[in-house]
Amino acid sequence: MIPRQPLWLSFLFMDSMKEKNHLANETSPYLLQHVHNPVDWYPWGAEALDRAKTEDKPILVSIGYAACHWCHVMERESFEDEDVAAYMNEHFINIKIDREERPDLDHIYMDALTAMTGSGGWPLNVFLTPDRKPFYGGTYFPPSSAYNRPSWTDVLAGVANAYKNKREEILAQAENLTQHLVQSNSFGIDTAQPVDDWMDAVQVINQNLLKSADKERGGFGHAPKFPQTFSIAYLLRYYHFYGDNDSLQQALLSLDKMIKGGIYDQVGGGLARYSTDTEWLVPHFEKMLYDQALFLSVVADAWQITRKPLYKETIGQTMQFLSREMLSPGGGFYSALDADSEGVEGKFYVWDEAEFREVAGADADLATAWFGVTGEGNWEETNILTRPWQEEELARQFGLEREELQERIGTVRQALLEARSKRVRPGLDDKLILGWNALLNQACSKVYAATGDPLYLEMARKNMAWMLATFRKEGVWYHVAKEGDAGKGKEIPADSVKYPAFLDDLAYLVQALIYMQEVTGETIYLDEAVQLTKLIIESFGEEGNLMFYYTNRLQSDVVVRKREVYDGAQPSGNAVMVFNLNYLGIAIDKPDWRERADKMLASFGKAATRYPGSFGVWAGEILRANRGCEEIVVVGPAAAALRNEILANFIPHRILQSATHENQAYPLLRNKPSDPETLIYLCKDYSCQQPVNSVDLLLGQLKKASEE
Repeated sequence: MIPRQPLWLSFLFMDSMKEKNHLANETSPYLLQHVHNPVDWYPWGAEALDRAKTEDKPILVSIGYAACHWCHVMERESFEDEDVAAYMNEHFINIKIDREERPDLDHIYMDALTAMTGSGGWPLNVFLTPDRKPFYGGTYFPPSSAYNRPSWTDVLAGVANAYKNKREEILAQAENLTQHLVQSNSFGIDTAQPVDDWMDAVQVINQNLLKSADKERGGFGHAPKFPQTFSIAYLLRYYHFYGDNDSLQQALLSLDKMIKGGIYDQVGGGLARYSTDTEWLVPHFEKMLYDQALFLSVVADAWQITRKPLYKETIGQTMQFLSREMLSPGGGFYSALDADSEGVEGKFYVWDEAEFREVAGADADLATAWFGVTGEGNWEETNILTRPWQEEELARQFGLEREELQERIGTVRQALLEARSKRVRPGLDDKLILGWNALLNQACSKVYAATGDPLYLEMARKNMAWMLATFRKEGVWYHVAKEGDAGKGKEIPADSVKYPAFLDDLAYLVQALIYMQEVTGETIYLDEAVQLTKLIIESFGEEGNLMFYYTNRLQSDVVVRKREVYDGAQPSGNAVMVFNLNYLGIAIDKPDWRERADKMLASFGKAATRYPGSFGVWAGEILRANRGCEEIVVVGPAAAALRNEILANFIPHRILQSATHENQAYPLLRNKPSDPETLIYLCKDYSCQQPVNSVDLLLGQLKKASEE
């Protein structure tokens, strides 16, 4: 056990900490949460790494993020304890990392932990040799042994003792583990089979998704339940092409249960990170920007297919939440809202019956039924708001027409929102991340396409202009920024834009630019996407390997240069690059890009077929490859109106370009005469059918082509 320090030594230690605080100049909200810890935290960088070598001490890397509940718990229990901190400072070089600022480091050391223990999570606490090689780690450790976990103090003492007395074993373990990380990262060699080998994969993927589906409560697998929007998107596309009603019903059941459950904020809109139970009742209350983006995209798909009012209402509520709580003055979107307020998880979002009824006023009976509020509550003697009733049943019970029911519930929801706004709010992580903004930009384009609401297009335009101006400095792309006073007539300071952009950042941005070109008809976005793709190939690619590295070729502070391929909480940058290379390869006639995309896809065909829950975006690209990609071109003076009419329909796996006149600079826009009539061309491999002058006729052509 760690020996307890005399009280006078703790006071001296605290005084010395006031003189040297290595996190004080950081901009990450997560790192700043730890500024006042007695632990002598360093940010990742040369100062800490050099000190570890000079003093021959092991490095403790502790990785978390601002909205992480268990990160807060471990901080309160251990990192704020002066005796524990004194021991950490004596025996280790302690480094704090915001996983959202440095996802590259998080990937490396999370993979190491998974290799050691079979699982991972946050906070991630991993011990390294002075040359950054991992040898031991874990996630949350309690202050005293509990939950079948050793105490944090036992872990510290054990590691310190082993590093002192069993150095050779430690170094051997670190070397073996690092070599394992290198070897497990060797996929992508150009030995791929043609995509045609996987023509039956789409059916097997669908079967595997339905096997893992919860057919009663929606979603996939058991608790904890994550949204798994990639799987839902696949099922919707499979239904579209093959008419499989089981796929459609599972996709819609999953969306409906989430939208009506506790994982969805019934008052303010927006989706929590995941549900801790199978019923979608008790969420982990943090709200992440990327979850909103992926959720909106798939709800837009569902709206286009079904025209079910619930989906359009959900889009509107979630977009209002983003505008109200996540949108920065400059046009960027903040990263996350914390799960905790006043040190209690979920306190901001839950209600007791008395307070709820008081706010609901005359409609208290109707509102308690709509939101499932009871005296005993549904979670820790409080109520997480849900929607347990079918709308039609509730309208019938209260003798209301749907419009009146909606109006009265809308009034109550606004009153609840105003009352809730007076509570102590969860912390806002006001980092601005390029990749997450690009995902949200895509969502804005998709919900605009689905609903036609011009506010969403304006939001996408402003956000795209902001990204292009903020994250690119002197030709170099960056990952994260802090806006500060920007948006109020001031520019973002250069030193608040940090860390070279990662593959995900740039791959998502290319895709967002592609969608912006589709919804606006402006080829400037396509040109930007092409130039950015060339940069990705040069900076993240490697001769003889199909896959792209996560970090660019100039980044040197990682012990292993990884390639990320799994579709987890966010899409794999490599899977997104399959889409980008395929789309742009057609749009600008680059056969080598299309060939690379086909080979990348084929190399992961078997994995995606067997484990579509882990390779959901890859699975969607297999469906695209097997069904083909429709080329739709609109040319003429009324191109904008017809383009918007086309966009309102669910037409997956398409390339859409539009212009008021034919444009010889782009293959699909060449030799497309139209004036004075606006015409729509349906093409495949640049060979076009007879043009038509209405979207209905185009949809007929698409249906006929799908049946052939």
